[in-house]
Amino acid sequence: MDLQDQLKNLFPDHTTENVSEENTPDDTGIWLQQEPIICKYEKRKGKPITILEGYTGADKDFKLLAKELKQKLSVGGSFKDDKIIIQGDYRDKIMQILKDKGFAVKRVGG
Repeated sequence: MDLQDQLKNLFPDHTTENVSEENTPDDTGIWLQQEPIICKYEKRKGKPITILEGYTGADKDFKLLAKELKQKLSVGGSFKDDKIIIQGDYRDKIMQILKDKGFAVKRVGG
């Protein structure tokens, strides 16, 4: 007897509900959201950086996304204060990668 059968025996009046597909993790397990992720460009200490912010999911998912972006672009970066900081100006490439994953992305500045 599996778990579903045991639950049916304990709660015979309960019916299972279908879960909607909105805001569910994608195939990599990263939470997708409706609001766009902000992708902006800055210069710090004379060096260009790309900043991603506005993710409303779990921090560990955002860290996983940061790691994946750094590996795909072969660049350095960090995750601080709910922001992904990528070394260099990679806005176009990052936006394309995020769009392919299903995220909405908004470009800010320049």
